Amino acid sequence: MSSAPGKLSREEFRRQKDLDAARKAGTAPAALDEEGKPINPHIPQYISQVPWYADTGAPTLAHQRRQADDRSANKLDGWYDRGAKAGPAAKKYRKGACENCGAMTHKKADCLERPRKKGARWTNKDIAPDEVIQEVEPGYDAKRDRWNGYDPSAYTKVYEEYNAMEAARQKVREEEIDKQTTTDLAAVRKVAKAGKGDKEKEGDDEFGSSDDEDEDEDKYADAADAVGQKLDTKTRITVRNLRIREDTAKYLLNLDPESAYYDPKTRSMRDNPLKHLPPEEAKFAGDNFLRYSGDAPEVQKLQLFAWNSEQRGSDVHLQANPTAGELLHHEYKQKKDTLKDKNKVSILSKYGGAEYLEAAPKELRQGQTEEYVEYSRTGQVVKGRERIKAKSKYAEDVYINNHTAVWGSWYDISSGTWGYACCHSTVHASYCAGQAGIEATRASTAQHLLSNAPASSSPPPRAKPLIDDQPSSSSKDIGKDAEDRRRRAEAAFSSKKRLGEGELEFDREKLSRAINEEKKRKGRDTDGDEREGKRKKDTTEVSEEDLEAYRMTRRMTEDPMANYVDTDY
Repeated sequence: MSSAPGKLSREEFRRQKDLDAARKAGTAPAALDEEGKPINPHIPQYISQVPWYADTGAPTLAHQRRQADDRSANKLDGWYDRGAKAGPAAKKYRKGACENCGAMTHKKADCLERPRKKGARWTNKDIAPDEVIQEVEPGYDAKRDRWNGYDPSAYTKVYEEYNAMEAARQKVREEEIDKQTTTDLAAVRKVAKAGKGDKEKEGDDEFGSSDDEDEDEDKYADAADAVGQKLDTKTRITVRNLRIREDTAKYLLNLDPESAYYDPKTRSMRDNPLKHLPPEEAKFAGDNFLRYSGDAPEVQKLQLFAWNSEQRGSDVHLQANPTAGELLHHEYKQKKDTLKDKNKVSILSKYGGAEYLEAAPKELRQGQTEEYVEYSRTGQVVKGRERIKAKSKYAEDVYINNHTAVWGSWYDISSGTWGYACCHSTVHASYCAGQAGIEATRASTAQHLLSNAPASSSPPPRAKPLIDDQPSSSSKDIGKDAEDRRRRAEAAFSSKKRLGEGELEFDREKLSRAINEEKKRKGRDTDGDEREGKRKKDTTEVSEEDLEAYRMTRRMTEDPMANYVDTDY
């Protein structure tokens, strides 16, 4: 791993090999670099060996690591003032100055001014001021920046000189034109061109002129007026442009980078860049839109037919023989339509159903129209004509048996049946009774009967059970309508005293005896004799104590809510 300069002896070379082998085996410690970090002994020699120009005599891997460069000196903003002068120029020649211009900052060999016939050393005239020497340490990029130190204001002198010469040239041309007495435009142009030619011969062509006219401008003026064409004057060939210059470029229709992709190489944009606009308002709908317009779909079908025919062994090629391909495609479509009609006729003759193939009326197939209709908040037509309602194939507005409404126009909530709205009759195809039928139906309803029941007597109290029941939380969820119906029903039948209602006073002995008998009856085995005894007992009269015993035993064994009494009212 050693990189000591010079040639090693045989003994040193052998010891170096043994040391490297021991380091690889792990018996010897690894070599350390200048930072004290161990060097992996398994690194190949061509990587770990230091080049001769960077050899320091110690093992290291610094030449394999990225060198830390000084970014501050590598920036391009290390600007210096090019051509800056240090104060006013001297009036006499100074010893050690440039013999040509008299500046102290350089010698005669480095002087960049025009060599004088007699230098400032001997004339003491036009001594140049000293340059400002700046200490600038540019980096790699800044050292190669050709515009570093350039002052853009220095180019204003070139502008001023050019504008002055152009003004003088224009003035001379105007004077020559004024001297001419003719009004012929061709003669005026000839004089102007002659004057321009004289100036160019004198050596002013290096500055040029903004009023230069093309000699072939009038000659090819008609061809230049063609839209989308360009005439090459050298080859005399008219070139068709890909886009008319007056049209907006595709990539400028929508500047959103997430819109349709534009390929600048082929100048194509397949997708529509303005998808939010309707097709009739869009100026450009994408190149794919043109693929499905005109004869393009037919060409695609013809090409697909040629490919399929070639796979089946037929010699059909659209580009080699397009006429034969077109004729074969036309013949193929005719045979296909004939075969399709033949299959259709055979299927209909075998299974039937031709009546279902007839098209529906136009009013049902096309429910949308382009007529503008404006409605108010209440649904009335404000502007335009109201849309005509589509009629079905069934008979509409046909009334039978003196009815003025159709069947199903009225629904009876109490009975849950449909009927006629004109007479509230729930019998289909019945004769209309008019308002009398409506009053008769209302009088026969249970709601009308409950409302006309005597309301003077209060509802009788229910029997209070011996065992108090805790009210359930679900009892409060009973609807208000159900409560009203129950109260009206109790008020209607309050005159009748039924079993288990009213103020009841039970005989304790009879009640306990009835409870024991009820328990025994449920615990006994139901054989034939006991069934007969039960049948006999059922025929006897039931007392209040028997009914209460039955309710208590049923509540404890079968349904815990059977004996529930709502005490909220």
